[in-house]
Amino acid sequence: MIDIAQFNKLRARSFNEQRALLKKLSKGQTVLCQTCGDTISLNIAVKEGEKAVAQCAKGCTHIELDVA
Repeated sequence: MIDIAQFNKLRARSFNEQRALLKKLSKGQTVLCQTCGDTISLNIAVKEGEKAVAQCAKGCTHIELDVA
């Protein structure tokens, strides 16, 4: 059986970690990928209909963002 409470805690923690990472990137701070140690870049200069993305060069960290 799946422990729903535990699942919700993990999901909330992951969301909060991603939000903190995006805040740091938007302030111009350098953030390193936890997996490979490479710098994570934020690309929000996208065309309409595309998604902004925060990612490391290897793709270990890849967060897509809907930009309105």
